[in-house]
Amino acid sequence: MSVDTAGTLVLVLLGACVVAGLVAWTPAGRRIWVPPTVALLAAAALLAAVAGPVEVAGRGGHTLLVVLAGLVAVVGGGPVTGRVFDLVDRDETPGRSMDRAGQVLRGGAWIGALERGAILASLVAGWPEGLAVVLAVKGLGRYPELRAAEDGVRTGAAERFIIGTFASVLWACACAGVVVLVRG
Repeated sequence: MSVDTAGTLVLVLLGACVVAGLVAWTPAGRRIWVPPTVALLAAAALLAAVAGPVEVAGRGGHTLLVVLAGLVAVVGGGPVTGRVFDLVDRDETPGRSMDRAGQVLRGGAWIGALERGAILASLVAGWPEGLAVVLAVKGLGRYPELRAAEDGVRTGAAERFIIGTFASVLWACACAGVVVLVRG
């Protein structure tokens, strides 16, 4: 396989991952479309890692690579994180623990999307310290809500915060990893 063909295939896989991630935002879609979203990102990463040198054509190709990886991080990360919560809460009524945590930690989907975008941007820019900055800002910003939620009432918000943050950060790092592998 030529280096240009491999680069084009990585872009196609990332584009398909964006589409699968968008469809996965529905409740039924999360069960059905998260596994293909994860598989498409894994395939793009595997191709970029083992195909030898992978190139995308010119400045526009690199821009498209970063934009697609960013969209996969932001759009795909929400359903992936939600699916992780589904697996953690499989013994509870579907959505119940998420609803309880959502009452305490409002805006979680938006914060998660911004978090994934910032993490991807900092890693792609070659500034891994940005990951620590993003996590510090998020943790300090949520601390009062988490502390208040745990005083007297066991909501599970702190656990949900940690699980959601880890799932979200790992997804964004995987998306950034594809860009780094292609850039070589």
